[in-house]
Amino acid sequence: MNVETELKKDGIEVIEMLNTLKINSIARSISQKICDAFPEYGFNQNDLFIKLSRLNMYKAKMPDGMAEANYFYKNTSIYFNEHIADEDLEEFAIHECIHYLQEVKDKKNYLIRMGLCDYTEFKVYGLGLNEAAVQLISSKINGIPKEYVKYFGINFETNSPSYYPLECCLVNQLAYIVGEDVLFESTLKSTDSFKLAFSELTSPKVYMAIQNAVDDILYHEEEIIKINNKIAQIDDRNKRVDGMIKKIDELKNEITLTFMRTQNLIISSYFDTAFERIVDLEGVEAFRKKLYTFRDYLGFTEGYTFFNDYYISKMEELEAKYNLIENGQFETALKVITKRDNMFIRILKAFKKLIGVSQKEKENIPN
Repeated sequence: MNVETELKKDGIEVIEMLNTLKINSIARSISQKICDAFPEYGFNQNDLFIKLSRLNMYKAKMPDGMAEANYFYKNTSIYFNEHIADEDLEEFAIHECIHYLQEVKDKKNYLIRMGLCDYTEFKVYGLGLNEAAVQLISSKINGIPKEYVKYFGINFETNSPSYYPLECCLVNQLAYIVGEDVLFESTLKSTDSFKLAFSELTSPKVYMAIQNAVDDILYHEEEIIKINNKIAQIDDRNKRVDGMIKKIDELKNEITLTFMRTQNLIISSYFDTAFERIVDLEGVEAFRKKLYTFRDYLGFTEGYTFFNDYYISKMEELEAKYNLIENGQFETALKVITKRDNMFIRILKAFKKLIGVSQKEKENIPN
């Protein structure tokens, strides 16, 4: 299948190619922004500019629901929705330019890797993780502020309200655990460092489960877009349309369930392991702070109690471990911190109060 046929299959119809001056302007600005945002990653601005200026860029007609810009690796080209104003092209180009920089190809020019995504002969793995990580990078470069949103009954805060918001929420949780720098460098340079780091903190099996779940969310969202586009082409509502609407509802429900199951897996797999590795009083305090702060990264549905219940249970276990360490029953306990009377009891009460207020605030977010 040639490039033109594949584009038509995806509903992309080329209108015009951007001129060299515009392409160079976009390439120059984005190369500068990447270097400014990530000075520690060793990028050279001039090298980036030369590489990005070789991209072909087009304006095109695109189906409803498709991303405003798309990178097509087979002909090293970016396609922008015709509705994007010229002054806004750069903002949408950042995500696609990062995909271009991520490319790893074999000697036959076949794509084998793109950031956190592996391309095999039979299946693609990690597409959802990679899209979310690239979008988080793009949002950081573009300076997108955080806001509260609600998708599929899930309330959460994000700096990517319009693109892959659910996937970004989950990947942001992973970034909080491993470190944003590890995630971003691994994504930009197409390495296994993020995968290995998270697997070390949990297990390879857990990493694979999360990777597959985020892929599933992405694929379900794409399927909803396709069905909606089919419905839009049907003039009269009939049994076929009713069936398609029912399918959309099923997909939305599955997305919600997959998101919540995955979030709970991230919480339990990481913090259970981290708890077992606590050997001193500094570790106790670090664990408490990290678990408490994780609530800022959560997605909430009506009646969601898993994190609250988990936190209370872990605080009870942590108090017991604290007492063991303080009483000298851990040989590796080297430092002592001042113990306040009923410290964890007061923490639990304060947390319950904050959770209650936070939950009420989130439930007031409009649909």
